[in-house]
Amino acid sequence: MTADESDLATLTAEAARRGEPLAAVMREAVHEKALSLRRRRRPSVGVGASDDGRRAADVTAEPVANPPS
Repeated sequence: MTADESDLATLTAEAARRGEPLAAVMREAVHEKALSLRRRRRPSVGVGASDDGRRAADVTAEPVANPPS
């Protein structure tokens, strides 16, 4: 694996501060990045509700817009 020297220096300093091997800090950084990527790929699902109590099936026959004239 390659990385910018300044990034490696930051992780090396963090490992020294914690008294842990650099590999442990790097493993944590890779894990956090993987979690972030997985969360972004997860589809967003929402639940909609109408204000007037009608179901979507009740209004799907209604046109979205008037036909062009």
